Amino acid sequence: MINIAQFDNTYARLPERFYAQIPPTAVSDPKLIKLNEKLAIELGFDVGQLTSKDGVAILAGNELAEGSEPLAMAYAGQQFGSWVPQLGDGRAVLLGEVNAPELGRRDIQLKGSGPTPFSRMGDGRAWLGPVMREYIVSEAMAALGIPTTRALAMVTTGDDIMREEILPGAILTRIAKSHLRVGTFQYFAARRDSEGSKLLADYAIDRLYPDCKNSEHPYKDLLQSVVSAQAYLVAQWMGVGFIHGVMNTDNVSIAGETIDYGPCAFMDDFHPDRVFSSIDQTGRYAFSNQPRIAHWNLVQFAQAILSLLGKTEEEAVAVAQAVIDTYPSLYHQAWLDVFRAKLGLSLAEDDDETLVNDLLKAMTNEGADFTLTFRALTSQDQVELGAQFQNRTDIDPWLVEWRARLERENRDVAETRKSMKAQNPAFIPRTHLIERSIKHGLEGDFSTMERLIETLSKPYDDQPENIDFMHAPTQAEQVPYTFCGT
Repeated sequence: MINIAQFDNTYARLPERFYAQIPPTAVSDPKLIKLNEKLAIELGFDVGQLTSKDGVAILAGNELAEGSEPLAMAYAGQQFGSWVPQLGDGRAVLLGEVNAPELGRRDIQLKGSGPTPFSRMGDGRAWLGPVMREYIVSEAMAALGIPTTRALAMVTTGDDIMREEILPGAILTRIAKSHLRVGTFQYFAARRDSEGSKLLADYAIDRLYPDCKNSEHPYKDLLQSVVSAQAYLVAQWMGVGFIHGVMNTDNVSIAGETIDYGPCAFMDDFHPDRVFSSIDQTGRYAFSNQPRIAHWNLVQFAQAILSLLGKTEEEAVAVAQAVIDTYPSLYHQAWLDVFRAKLGLSLAEDDDETLVNDLLKAMTNEGADFTLTFRALTSQDQVELGAQFQNRTDIDPWLVEWRARLERENRDVAETRKSMKAQNPAFIPRTHLIERSIKHGLEGDFSTMERLIETLSKPYDDQPENIDFMHAPTQAEQVPYTFCGT
């Protein structure tokens, strides 16, 4: 075994019914295509070790690092509202945990590392496209300042993967505060395993929300912490036009991180009911539905830990309801905070929500690009705004109201513009750019991907040399649907 880090695997110390112990399945010819060197250093890894032959073997699952205790986590979930009593890591293996000097405790997981007992007839593998997409989007989210899992590395496997066609295999090394999901708690609740539910909740408190530990009502506070984290997270998504695509309960991290980048997308032209996922036929996870679905998912979490919330069912339900009822106001305030900041507003006025909604309506009517519209407002560039609003009927009266509102802030204009630039990215991982990167990657050329990742690492900066990555797609470049890729 190779020593690349000091592992401390707390999840492996839980009872065996929480997971299946299983090593990754070896691949034929692993090659490193991308290492996130900055993240590697923050995690306490040696970059030279990770890029060596032995390091790549670990990232591919061909060798185990010293101290690693690989396992596949058990969980259940509601997928598009339908209950599935057993899901689990069907194509991922948790190698273990490291207590990083800068980041704190983090999970190290391989995705696409072969079949597990939870694979449900699947091959447990991933092909190159989804691995590249998750790397690009998760690292872009991190640069935007939105809580997210991270990507440490991508390797190709040298093995073919059969999907609709034969495709090259790949593995992603994913980093997370924790891989605990709402579905993890549902797994034990569905089995009426009260001991397992309590062990899991205690573990979650120790790992993620230690302030709850000495509370008079630790499990109530755990629920409140998760509710607050999700309200904040979804408000951040709404502020950048992000659509997750599959907000199933098994894709909801109780750590408050964005997790599982399948058929996700950032909107180009704005519409509140935009759907990209090819499997979301009813629009359940449309952009405008995300806050409501988050609320629904939190209800499922509350139900999963109900036995811990009171001595009687009546008491537990009352406690759960009281906490769940805080979500709408928490989300609403977080959403207002996000959009006030995007519009350069530091003070609160009663009509601010109307001001935001009037802009979004104008954008909907004109099909204005979400990112480019808000970026243009940072400089009030009439040319850029004109490109988004050719019919000025809605936007011109709105601009008059907004400018009057800014004057009441009594702030320096330069200071306001600077603060707005820090809230309105110029660069997002547009789907057509990701697809272009994947296309070139399948041809063996990763230079487009490299340049895109570098550009997205500084999303709020003006980067004239990368202006082509700022543009909305042409009609020919538009990608109407995204696919899970599993």
